[in-house]
Amino acid sequence: MRTVGCLIFDGVRVFDYAVIGEVWSNRPGRAGLPSFDLRVCGPDRERVRLGGGLERVPDHGPDALLDCDLVVVPGVEDPLARRAPEVLEAVRAVHARGIPVASLCTGAFVLADAGLLDGRRATTHWWLAAELARRRPAVRVDPEVLFTGDGDVWTSAGVAAGIDLCLHLVRSAHGQQAAAAVARQMVTAPFRAGGQAQFIPSPVPEQSDRDDPLAAVRSAVLASLETPWTVGQLAKLAVMSERSFARRFTEATGTSPLRWLLEQRVLAAQRLLEETDLPVDEIAVRCGFGSAVSLRPAFVRRVGVPPREYRRTFRGRQ
Repeated sequence: MRTVGCLIFDGVRVFDYAVIGEVWSNRPGRAGLPSFDLRVCGPDRERVRLGGGLERVPDHGPDALLDCDLVVVPGVEDPLARRAPEVLEAVRAVHARGIPVASLCTGAFVLADAGLLDGRRATTHWWLAAELARRRPAVRVDPEVLFTGDGDVWTSAGVAAGIDLCLHLVRSAHGQQAAAAVARQMVTAPFRAGGQAQFIPSPVPEQSDRDDPLAAVRSAVLASLETPWTVGQLAKLAVMSERSFARRFTEATGTSPLRWLLEQRVLAAQRLLEETDLPVDEIAVRCGFGSAVSLRPAFVRRVGVPPREYRRTFRGRQ
């Protein structure tokens, strides 16, 4: 996934357009990362009025999208506005070529208007999810997740979730080290699972991490992933009942304790597969799976390929 197309047109959200540039543009100081060819494309290469009064002249016309490895559609200021036919046709032409297509936030409405989401699971900003489902009944809208993929079409929730999806796409194509390096330059979290909830009741902890029992639990778990943790053990570390702990943990992170634990174990396995020559069985033990047999199904569900295939792919790209 080296050649990435960004489709812009009147009304595109500046933040989403900027996120795409931050993730896939080449800049000094990005040594060790893949070289990307980011193509900013627009209908007829005419001046585009982005949100907030900014303007941008696309570098390419829509034809330049047709040999990209991925095309990303930013969110739009008015998701209910009628889209120009040439915008929808550009999206359809890309998908007809078999090129993966992703949208950020309200860009899902553009993909839906182009017919790409019919029969697929998709998401968008939680505030507009019901409207997307009403306008496009054939779309299986999931308002709970940060991002989701169905086949070769990806959609994300609002604002920061677009960053999460972009980093996930980098991780899937180029490995965890590459995604972590991009995230580090953007000073953002390197990994938030797509299945995590969009809306977290208490996004800002009332206490500092030093005094937060949930933060202390997460730190303890990450330092000892090989331990066969149970919710009961985690609750004891936090000095809470199991029910209170599970509720507070989900409110703070957007996911359940065991789901978070599984994601962290898979993430750790990815790191070790990329960075070490340890046998897969040893990696499985270190990450808390016990054996390669137990690691494999969890890894495949979250990464899409078996551990050994993942290692062959990403070790070979270093």
